[in-house]
Amino acid sequence: MAISPKKRALALVVVLIVAGAVAYYFLSRNHAPEKTVTIYGNIDIRQVQAAFDDNGRLLDLRVQEGDRVKKGQLLADLDPVRFQDAVDKDAAGMAAQEQVLARLLAGSRPEEIAEARAEAAAAQATLSNAEITWQRQQALAARQYVPKQSLDNAAAALKTARANLDHAQQALTLAIKGPRKEDIAAARQQLQADKAGLSLARRELTDTRLYAPEDGVVQDRILEPGDMVSPQTPVFTLALDNPVWVRAYLPEKALGQVRLGMKATIDSDSFPGKSFSGWVGFISPTAEFTPKTVQTTELRTELVYRVRVYACNPQHRLRLGMPVTVHIPLTDNQPQKLSAHPCGN
Repeated sequence: MAISPKKRALALVVVLIVAGAVAYYFLSRNHAPEKTVTIYGNIDIRQVQAAFDDNGRLLDLRVQEGDRVKKGQLLADLDPVRFQDAVDKDAAGMAAQEQVLARLLAGSRPEEIAEARAEAAAAQATLSNAEITWQRQQALAARQYVPKQSLDNAAAALKTARANLDHAQQALTLAIKGPRKEDIAAARQQLQADKAGLSLARRELTDTRLYAPEDGVVQDRILEPGDMVSPQTPVFTLALDNPVWVRAYLPEKALGQVRLGMKATIDSDSFPGKSFSGWVGFISPTAEFTPKTVQTTELRTELVYRVRVYACNPQHRLRLGMPVTVHIPLTDNQPQKLSAHPCGN
């Protein structure tokens, strides 16, 4: 059966329309703006090398490898004996200095002033007697009734009596005035130094106990009871796994589309169908070439920027080194203000 020219023309028009629609679909698809940035990376975490602040002998370890610990939890103890002795010594020294300052502030006691007055009066009486003796010896020596040596002795005794009276009077003046203000100030400063020394000794005693700085997991138990420790020798390695972050690389062409604080989702083959919420927490200010270990040969020459996409991990499902895929939506994804402790740590 022959096909009429009209039907042939109509079929040709339909074919052209369909071909044009298909071509438009693929062209518009190729030039449509991306709605999501997808990058790939691995889970990374922070670690803490927990060490004591002083030297000593390790007395006890209270956690094991794999134990989950809370911030402020006791992890280990040093032998506290010598630190306690230092506290006792400094406490006694401070108490003694407090008494020294109290004595200076109280000034001279009435009995001390009365004693100084009595000594001054005795010195005055001695001087009066020495003057009378000297006058007698002078008269006798003028008539040559006594040798000149007796006159010299009387003169020396008079001079000594006058010096003793001056000394006694000065002692009475000092007793009445009391301690010098400079001595009181020096005693106050010494007391402050003793208090600081006691505070330091107590701090060192407290530091014989090692506490967890953050929530985490004991990754390594490095020392054992009986080992000598120092601030340079960690006792434990703690893995801080909440939050975690994805170490990934952002292509240069997507740099202007992704900003700090934007939301993201993280997918892992270990949990199919489960997405973890995250946010962009760091974008490197400097470019680098794509690491050879994570990209193909064709992409190794492209410039990328290292990024960190953080995620809260309260159930500890995301683990160190786990490969993941990160999706960063570009629509309706306004950057959020970054919090210092977004996961409630």
